[in-house]
Amino acid sequence: MVHEWALAEAVIETISSIARERGIKKIKKVILAIGVLQSIDLDVFKTALDILNKDIKPSIEEFIFEEEEARFQCIKCGFQWSLSDVKLSDEEREAIHFLPEAVHAYIKCPRCGSLDYKILSGRGVLIKRIE
Repeated sequence: MVHEWALAEAVIETISSIARERGIKKIKKVILAIGVLQSIDLDVFKTALDILNKDIKPSIEEFIFEEEEARFQCIKCGFQWSLSDVKLSDEEREAIHFLPEAVHAYIKCPRCGSLDYKILSGRGVLIKRIE
């Protein structure tokens, strides 16, 4: 719960700062991308946003949440793939969900078998758009 609260505070603070800098008086919608590797309890995150939103001006009328797929790129061969392209057991998927860094213990490059790859997307919380 502390993790989700800290993320919500960072989102609200960032949006408030942007609104102040640009003289925005009304925010209708904020679209947030939530990476599947973020290991976030979305209900707790939404609740924290709602509570924090009550104390800011301008308040945000609506939050839209989009899931961001996890994508990887092999350092050795350059191949790119997504988490959905990899066959994992339910236990492996759960381990990755609770500890995203564990992804390197369960996944290797589908093309060359290397464990040396980078995460291109699917991690973190991104403010995609403020309307």
